Amino acid sequence: MLGAILRWLAYSLAIVFIAWAVPGIGVESFFAAMIVCLIMALINAFVKPVLQFISLPINFLTLGLFSFVLNALLFMLAGAIAPGFSVSGFLSALIGSLLLSLFSLGIERI
Repeated sequence: MLGAILRWLAYSLAIVFIAWAVPGIGVESFFAAMIVCLIMALINAFVKPVLQFISLPINFLTLGLFSFVLNALLFMLAGAIAPGFSVSGFLSALIGSLLLSLFSLGIERI
């Protein structure tokens, strides 16, 4: 339980850092970043598997590179849903999702 809370806080800090580092991504507060983490967890749990299954042929043809596009689109979806979090364009979403993936490599070891 404590590990899950620490990961949630670490992901929230990662979202705040990504909003600071990537132009086009904005977060209003740390609490908004915490809400973004919850929304992204729900999106990754329920929406992403369905979209991965639907996009399996194109993902196969692009040798898995379409996964980056799918992650960026889901990052933009989180920006559209979450209050206090904005993603202005696809390139910003792509860079933000790549950075979040890199941060998750270290965060999941908590």
